[in-house]
Amino acid sequence: MWRVWKLYDPLRAMVVQGVFLFGLAAMIHLILLSTVRFNWMDGMSQVEYKASIQNSSMPK
Repeated sequence: MWRVWKLYDPLRAMVVQGVFLFGLAAMIHLILLSTVRFNWMDGMSQVEYKASIQNSSMPK
């Protein structure tokens, strides 16, 4: 394992890993915010609206 760290600088490797993980987390959050089901910033109003339409009685 020590030969690997002779090839790569540990500080640079950790910085690159941190930037990659932050970018991955931001991408996942933006994808979830773009969906109707997992958008926690709208207060789930669209999901509750769809559920109320689905549970309403049939017209006569």
